[in-house]
Amino acid sequence: MDIPPGFDNQLYMKKQTEKILERVERFNDKLYLEFGGKLFDDYHAARVLPGFDVNGKILVLEQLKDKAEIIMCINAADIENNKIRDDIGITYDMDLLRIIDGIRKRGLSITGIVVSQYNDQPSADIFINKLKRRGESVYIHKPIKGYPTNVDLVVSDMGYGSNPFIETTKPLVVITGPGPASGKMATCLSQMYHEQKRNIKAGYAKFETFPVWNLPINHPVNLAYEAATADLNDVNALDPFHLETYGKSAVNYNRDIEVFPIVKNILAKIMDTDEVYQSPTDMGVNMAGDCITDDMCVREAAKQEIVRRYFKTWCSYKDGRVGKQAADKLEIIMKQLDITPEYGRAVCPALAKSEQAGCPSMALILRDGRIAAGRTTEVLAAASSLILNSVKKSAGISDDVHLIAPQVLEPMMMLKKNIMKDNNPLLSLEEVLNALSICAANDSDAEKCLLELSKLRGCEAHSSHILSKADEIALKKLGINVTCTPEFPSEDLYWG
Repeated sequence: MDIPPGFDNQLYMKKQTEKILERVERFNDKLYLEFGGKLFDDYHAARVLPGFDVNGKILVLEQLKDKAEIIMCINAADIENNKIRDDIGITYDMDLLRIIDGIRKRGLSITGIVVSQYNDQPSADIFINKLKRRGESVYIHKPIKGYPTNVDLVVSDMGYGSNPFIETTKPLVVITGPGPASGKMATCLSQMYHEQKRNIKAGYAKFETFPVWNLPINHPVNLAYEAATADLNDVNALDPFHLETYGKSAVNYNRDIEVFPIVKNILAKIMDTDEVYQSPTDMGVNMAGDCITDDMCVREAAKQEIVRRYFKTWCSYKDGRVGKQAADKLEIIMKQLDITPEYGRAVCPALAKSEQAGCPSMALILRDGRIAAGRTTEVLAAASSLILNSVKKSAGISDDVHLIAPQVLEPMMMLKKNIMKDNNPLLSLEEVLNALSICAANDSDAEKCLLELSKLRGCEAHSSHILSKADEIALKKLGINVTCTPEFPSEDLYWG
């Protein structure tokens, strides 16, 4: 179902650019800006703030390209542990390469890559060698003893001074990287220490979209941020330093509030003044809250996102990837807003279809509000059935029309079973989409349905059972917001 915009992205581009430039000017044209969140593909922000461009942050940087350069960071432990970016299913080191390529294609410059928390991890060594052999400038940051509480050691030649200095030439230096704990803040402060030794009084600021500091603490948009970071145990909190200094309420999150006294001491020691920032909110430059145009719209969008996170977290718990505490936290957030899992638009139709069919099933809400459904068959996985039925309904083609011709289907099944020796006899969604594209060459119905796929972007879908990773990724590539009831589709321990 189409969601009306509740966020003015053009206004956001304007206000955010102006705010960053204002902060650059405040620090005499040398600012290290910690960029949190996602530069590209920020689907969480786009879902909770309808109208927000998924590439909003990189678009802001494009407007500042003459003044900005970028330093990338990645934690060596994340490389060693093959940490996965769950929303797109790739490791953090591969995501770093993807981000770098995307940045350069937009005409922005990358000055260097910092591998933080380096402690001779073998996988990190391989990654560093790969980068260097591709001509990249790589800088190693090793752990600093007593970091960050031993401020005298941290702000010394044995602390930040032991890190290599990265030469920069532009007034705005953006420090970013995939995921939390990548070393972004430490790299900013390390650079500032080196700049100070060169008599350059550089400044620091932070750009995080969430939580939105000037929305109420229990606003659904801010609660959706808590839901998205349940595994990190982030909690929204009123900024006590901001309230004490200015008498105004502002929302931040627990980790920034807890570490602020230490960060303030580090900044004071580097900059030789404690008057720079009086609260963690002061450090931020986020203008998203000023660009919401329809509060009821974003509230509803955020509630739907919380339901998605509820299902995602419970599925992750069943799969062994998060603890019970994270799943329980989603229950608490749902109760705060007086919503249940069935608040998700496609949940009840999917469960009803599964009960009727007696097998794993799915449902999808089309843009016009109509419901399409699909079930597991002898040939098709539920996701494959769902998408074929959805595009037929969207295109106005009868449900009993077969889009995949037998002369295409039969060789695919033979290849899968007899040659590839695949134990899963069902055609995955990606296999079915490839077959549909082949049939579209000679079948007008298949061609029409192939073109309808783009209309599924942004639609809500639900599965009565946990999807295979392959089908989950394929649905995400189609831009479908999919959730799953945390039940396995069979008693088998392994499935594709």
